[in-house]
Amino acid sequence: MKITLEWLQDKNACGDAVTAWQAKGCNPSPVDVIELAMAMDRFGWANWLIVRVMTYKQYVSYAVFAAEQVVEIYEARYPEDKCSRAAIEAAKKCIAAPNKKNKAAAYVAYAAAYAAAAAYAAYAADAAYADAAAHAASYATYAAHAASSAAYTTAEAARISTQIKIINYGIELLRT
Repeated sequence: MKITLEWLQDKNACGDAVTAWQAKGCNPSPVDVIELAMAMDRFGWANWLIVRVMTYKQYVSYAVFAAEQVVEIYEARYPEDKCSRAAIEAAKKCIAAPNKKNKAAAYVAYAAAYAAAAAYAAYAADAAYADAAAHAASYATYAAHAASSAAYTTAEAARISTQIKIINYGIELLRT
């Protein structure tokens, strides 16, 4: 696959990203473009591109990896809530066997985890923190959101490290 101006426009890339891509030489390799975004500290851009060029198995793997980076944070806060962990396990089954039954189970687990997060967010003092962690763990089939949520749930100093770790994992997936 090659990244072209037309491809970026078709996928509704933000204007700033397109301008930066054009200014840096328009390399068509997705991994090169992702690495360029990372070098520019544009982790959101890198994540946006990663999930648009991945296969189903790659983006579910990416979502699971991202969720696993923060699920313990969420579970420490809400030890009785096992919905996020169940969503991760259901997503892993989809990676191994992406059939209708496993996809349906993953969606049900995602919905349960999302509902739990919404309920906690209604009364949690740090609702954004709880909701982001639950989203990351539960968005098994929505890697973009999972990775973004996972990256933003940690403390500021660790946040960038987590983002880099998640995006680097995405790059590894794309190279395999």
